[in-house]
Formats: sequence, C-alpha cells, structure tokens
Amino acid sequence: MTKNDSTAAAVPHRTGSGASRRELAVARSLDPARVRAENRLQRFLDAAIELMKEGGPGKDFTVQEVVERSGQSLRLFYQYFGGKHELLLALFEESVRSTTEFLREQIAGEQGELERLHRFVLEYYRLCRARPHPDPVEWTPTGPMMVDFAQQLLTSYPTEAAQAFAPLAALFREVLDDAAGAGAIRPGLRHSTVAGMALEAIMFNAFSATIAGTSRRADEIDPAEELWDLILHGVGVTPPAPRRTRPTPKSSRR
Repeated sequence: MTKNDSTAAAVPHRTGSGASRRELAVARSLDPARVRAENRLQRFLDAAIELMKEGGPGKDFTVQEVVERSGQSLRLFYQYFGGKHELLLALFEESVRSTTEFLREQIAGEQGELERLHRFVLEYYRLCRARPHPDPVEWTPTGPMMVDFAQQLLTSYPTEAAQAFAPLAALFREVLDDAAGAGAIRPGLRHSTVAGMALEAIMFNAFSATIAGTSRRADEIDPAEELWDLILHGVGVTPPAPRRTRPTPKSSRR
C-alpha cells in the first residue's frame, strides 16, 4: 500500500444514506449515461479482483495497479472512489450480497425451520473456511484479504460494517424468526443481537485452524458441525437453569 493509499484508507468517505458503495460510486459519477458509469465502475472492481487472485497470502495491491489493470485513468478512479478503502468496501459489499443470495438458495431446499438454520450455519462456515489450494480462476470473497478487511471494518468502522453486513444479517434474522415461530428455538431472544454474534463467530471461527497452524484429521468431527452444536445449545428450546442468588446476610435484614 502506498502512502497515498494508506491516507485514503484511514479517512474513508462516510455517508448515512444507507446506499451501497456501488450505488454511491455510480451516483458520484458526472456521466449522464448510467450504463456507461456502471461499466467503468465494474472495470475497476474486476481489476481489483484479478489482482487479488494473482497475489499470494499477504500480497496487497495499490490504487495505481488497479488503475493500470483497468485501463482507465487515476482521475476517473477518484471520481468513483474516495480511495482504496472505498474500493475494498465496494468489493466487500458485493461479496456479502452474492453470499447472501447463495445462502438463500441453499436453505430454500430444506423442509423444516431448524434444518434451514442448520444449513445456513454449515454453508456460511464452509464459505468462510480458508482452503489450502484455492482455484486460481475462482475469486473467494471471503478469502484472507476480505476477512482482514472485515476485521478492520468491525473494529474501526462499525457503522460501515453494519451497513455492509446488512443483507446477510437480515437473512439470518429471517431464518431465526421462522425457527422461533415454529418453536424450534427458545422464545424471547433478541434475534438482531443473536444474528450479529453468530455471524461473527462463524466467520472468524472458520479461520481458527489456519491461525493455529493445525489441520483436522479425517476421524474428527466437522468443525462446522461443532460450531452449530454450540450455537444450537445457545438458542435451544431448553431454558437455562435459574441463576442462584446469595442469601441476604442476617445482619442486613430488617
């Protein structure tokens, strides 16, 4: 990352409009032809994706490399994006939307509400799991660079993170609502809170083996199923045991 890139990433363009980064980028364009603006924007996104696919672990790219790969000008890049942070945010939002649609298709084939919740957890875990030899032709939106960017969003830009994850969180809340309505999970849960905690746990737990430098043996339980078991018992139909309170000392009683 160049000095200019670092500065741009540290001071992202903020907005409270709720629009996606793609919509904001196109709207910022002075080009009256929206289709042409969309095509130009897509060329920047495609260039960034190509650089991600070509780069190895820890390999970053610069705005200048994206501009050169896209065959467009630096001036045009800053007409669409305030800096590299906004480009990464646009890529991340696109990946979240595509992931959401993929998960919606996967859970649609399940019959019961609890089965849909189970399938959601397993499929999202598998999407987030780092593969040792990914297909060089396939860009993984939940790959190391995007996960690192997600961590940056969650810790430094929580408002942007909430907006980026909104489609995925909305789908998970929908699945939780259906499961609660069917009595498959215990009532009284704040589904928005549960969705946020569960999605974060799934996403980052999927990389735990990579971080620890360990690999799973063939006879071990699928870690996705282990995480599902943890989530299920956290929202299961069996209510938790009542918390015991300490008796009031006699000296303080009246």
